[in-house]
Amino acid sequence: MLREGLLISHSPYPFLIEKLERVRKVLDRPLTLAEKILYSHVIDPEANLSGGGRIRGETYLQLRPQRVAMQDASAQMALLQFMSAGLSQCAVPTSIHCDHLIQASEGAAKDLERSLVTNQEVFDFLQSAAQKYGIEFWRPGSGIIHQIVLENYAAPGILMLGTDSHTPNAGGLGLLAIGVGGADAVDAMTGTPWELKAPQVVGVHLTGELNQWATTKDLILHLAGKLTVRGGTGRILEYFGPGVASQSCTGLATIANMGAEVGATTSTFPYTSNMRAYLHATRRGPVANAADKAAEAHFLSADEGAEYDEVIEINLSELEPTINGPFTPDLATPLSKFGDFVKSSGWKDEVSASLIGSCTNSSYEDMTGVADLARQAKAAGLKSKVPFLCTPGSEQIRATIERDNITSALEDVGAVVLANACGPCIGQWKREEKKGEENAILTSFNRNFKSRNDGNTQTMNFLASPTIVTAMAFSGKLSFNPMTDPIPLPNGKTFRFSPPVGQDLPSAGFTAGEESYYPPPSPKPQPEVEVVIRTGSQRLELLKPFTSHFGEGSNNPRGLELPPLKVLLRVRGKCTTDHISAAGPWLKYKGHLTNISENLLITAINDEGGEMNVAIDRDTNTIGTIPEVAKRFKAHNQPWALIVDDNYGEGSAREHAALQPRFYGCSLILARSFARIHETNLKKQGILPLWFADKIDYSRVGSGDILETEGLTDLLEGNSDATIVIKVTKPDGEVFRIATKHTMSTDQVKWLRAGSALNYIRSQMK
Repeated sequence: MLREGLLISHSPYPFLIEKLERVRKVLDRPLTLAEKILYSHVIDPEANLSGGGRIRGETYLQLRPQRVAMQDASAQMALLQFMSAGLSQCAVPTSIHCDHLIQASEGAAKDLERSLVTNQEVFDFLQSAAQKYGIEFWRPGSGIIHQIVLENYAAPGILMLGTDSHTPNAGGLGLLAIGVGGADAVDAMTGTPWELKAPQVVGVHLTGELNQWATTKDLILHLAGKLTVRGGTGRILEYFGPGVASQSCTGLATIANMGAEVGATTSTFPYTSNMRAYLHATRRGPVANAADKAAEAHFLSADEGAEYDEVIEINLSELEPTINGPFTPDLATPLSKFGDFVKSSGWKDEVSASLIGSCTNSSYEDMTGVADLARQAKAAGLKSKVPFLCTPGSEQIRATIERDNITSALEDVGAVVLANACGPCIGQWKREEKKGEENAILTSFNRNFKSRNDGNTQTMNFLASPTIVTAMAFSGKLSFNPMTDPIPLPNGKTFRFSPPVGQDLPSAGFTAGEESYYPPPSPKPQPEVEVVIRTGSQRLELLKPFTSHFGEGSNNPRGLELPPLKVLLRVRGKCTTDHISAAGPWLKYKGHLTNISENLLITAINDEGGEMNVAIDRDTNTIGTIPEVAKRFKAHNQPWALIVDDNYGEGSAREHAALQPRFYGCSLILARSFARIHETNLKKQGILPLWFADKIDYSRVGSGDILETEGLTDLLEGNSDATIVIKVTKPDGEVFRIATKHTMSTDQVKWLRAGSALNYIRSQMK
């Protein structure tokens, strides 16, 4: 299958390089690679970047992305929002990828067949919308969005958006790929300027060479341990130095993919010969040729003398395999110390399942390294001691590893190959064993929050490279170190693995596999097609615009201040988008806001009692689940607020975590700090996110308190430096005020005043 990509018919490089020259005249200083790419997509550099002030970390940029990619779960809400804008086609090339709705249970063929039946109405909706608006539709079975984007659409130096937090995976090809909510994607799809506060740029300087067992996965696991889940917030990670060029393109993609785990806006790398080789191997030679010329024009690498906000030094020669977890992707332990960690933690020294693949680690290189270990084990007479599941990242990968006898090598030692989809990585795993039991799984996935994979809060997911995960499957022990430890054999002898050997690209080239999964390139819109939504559907419903908090029809007596808000609850500790809007079985309601809102914050901890999914209605002094009390407030037309802890909304880019509280009447969330994507999603849906000026004030506000904004009028009337104070009235009548900070830009203020970003966009199109 020949898919020549974005740059063939119309290369953007001359335009981007010309725009970059305008940027240079304004800024007059050496630029990092991230700045070159980002600022060359600014709509008006002279207006947006001039003024002499600091850009990084301060200035909101008005950008024009070149592509949008959506997975099937997030695409539903994004398309419903796009449809309400009333346009006949997308303003930029857009694709839909059916990867999230396929549950892993029995194996690839049966799982895919079952998914086509259970999700047919959603797939029909997505396909009909794709036909109507000229969107490329990748059918169920085609693969995971991020792998397909890397194989088909990614190109050095471009800017693209994806409705999934791991969109940065495409950065392995030297571009800026940024995960966003559906409303942000709608900006690009409607041709509306997309806004982003210019991130800081952290340089990660790589020297040395990876040793025999260490991989790029170990590099990003190690870095996650250094930066923590908040260390990359508001920052782009830009890797440079001699250690970059020796890594495969797909290895760099693994690093970029898991940059999301430290909160980074995205990650990128200078153009390398391995990127060129990957473009040629994936039948995009003309893209490689165009990128070569852009590199010669110094577009695809940092300027000499470019300054970073921080530089992190990593010597690859000193890295050893690393295992991260449980329950957070930044708890990093070197493999040599992991056995002691297991013992000191009091865990059973058992692995209950090993899972490899996913969007993070399903490349040809990953699979050949794993197959090498499988062949070693088979020669020694070993089979996996635990369930061993393998998820190919795309149909192209599946077909190629099957042709090259990699699949058979895995199946020979007990592996089960799952469908080309997200599967267990996102909770789409029908797992019957270990329910309610503490157990440990090892995966090559990217995220390991509680309950994420199998719905069991006691399943500990430890993240590692595919080769470490595979080797552990043959021991069955959590403390096993394949670099040093032997495995006893039935004949009384012992076996030790030799370091795995993988291959970057297939010698015989990639094979496309089942081409019926793929869309025709650049389809034309078919305006006569009717978008399919079944009458009475429990999976899909048309969106009704949110009303404004202000003005006529708002029933707000306070003018341009928010109405008096009752605090629903104070949320304790880590609260990811998985906590706010769980995935797993709830994925089937992604296109039905009423139904999916029933899971609002159901795994969040109420700080005032320490209980999960408990809220108190102080008016009636009754206790209910969080959704129950939120719905009660909505029924009584009582707008409400949340008090939340640090890094609120980390994790997946699911905008439902903003849509659901807004649907139930939330108007304000007051946080110690926010994760980037979620804060933007809240703004898009008309919820005001405020930060405590003093984090100690978090504990002073609780359920039943009445909050009133003071100073919001000033902000809404155009004073971007306005200070917003919150007046707190306790149930006993005590009154005090607390200071807050905001990150609202001029355009974001317009969204708030209109009730949502989509309301504002629609008003500008009349």
